[in-house]
Amino acid sequence: MPLFLNEEQTMLRDAAQQFVAEAAPVSHMRGLRDAGDATGFSRDLWKQFADMGFTGILIPEADGGLGLGHVEAGVVLEEVGRNLSPSPFLTTAVAAVEALKGSALAQRWYPGILAGETVAALAIDERAKHGNAVAMKAERSGNGFKLTGTKQFVTHGHAADLLLVAARTAGSPEDDAGVTLFAVAKDAAGLTADPQRLADASLAARMTFDGVEIDADAVIGEIDGGRAVLARLLAAGRTGVAAEMLGVGGGAMDMTVGYLKERKQFGVPIGSFQALQHRAAHLYAEMEVARAAVLKAQQLLDAGDAQASEAVNVAKAMAGLASTLAVQEGVQMHGGIGMTDEYDIGFYMKRARVLAEMFGDANFHADQFARANGY
Repeated sequence: MPLFLNEEQTMLRDAAQQFVAEAAPVSHMRGLRDAGDATGFSRDLWKQFADMGFTGILIPEADGGLGLGHVEAGVVLEEVGRNLSPSPFLTTAVAAVEALKGSALAQRWYPGILAGETVAALAIDERAKHGNAVAMKAERSGNGFKLTGTKQFVTHGHAADLLLVAARTAGSPEDDAGVTLFAVAKDAAGLTADPQRLADASLAARMTFDGVEIDADAVIGEIDGGRAVLARLLAAGRTGVAAEMLGVGGGAMDMTVGYLKERKQFGVPIGSFQALQHRAAHLYAEMEVARAAVLKAQQLLDAGDAQASEAVNVAKAMAGLASTLAVQEGVQMHGGIGMTDEYDIGFYMKRARVLAEMFGDANFHADQFARANGY
């Protein structure tokens, strides 16, 4: 598979590039932050995403979507990252859509996602760092289940219409078996959300489930066999985050290169200094390596390749390292003003930091890759 976009994907990239840059540039994020917006994103903008057809990229044609793949979803996510656009696209149109594929629940939730009316959140993490343990209890209750426990860092959890919840129906927290994935509506009794601002001014909630009653129809996949669905959700989410990080890193790099060309010292642009040229060239190379890793993971996921999970580990780790380098170099090359609120480069650094932790940081994925290869 060639590591470049084909003609149709390039056209999609051009459309996404123009739309996101016009409808949700960095100033859009600043506006939400400065206004103290309690939602964390614009629902009107989410409907515009739907009008563009973006919300249906991964939804099969038989269900009214475009039936495209992770490469195309990544094209949109890269532009979201480049403009720091607050959007539920990743959690809803990528991760949740992938989890619901083949489920009877798809018919209930896909229409709202296609219309830009439904927002989904992922209630997976329970600890300070992302991991594989699931401790939340799902106990049998009548014809369904009762959920008890808490989830951390649930992006858009306080504003979501749908929560995808990983809970334990058997075994201990560290066991692979005994996990079930549930679809929980926002108005479920006993469900509360405590939204908190993250470093980049986005909102994520601590979700408390106090005996939340759900019926058996809320199960996605098989009871006790939710790991398979969860793995599909996480593969889509991790690859999507990696694509968004490419956008964050690319946006920071472009901004930095532009600054090197215009900022002058001793009567010449600082970009003419060889030391800074070397650093810029190194950054460009690292971003291109990460881009190749992400595209490869997307292609393998679309092909259903057995090696896709390892490629996803590589993509998330490489994108995390490259975007971290991009924002750090950006702030340093801007000098002291790089950390002032007046300049956007600091926002890129904060967003990169939040995305680096989402669905596992570089160390987590390096460890997963090593374990998969017998180390």
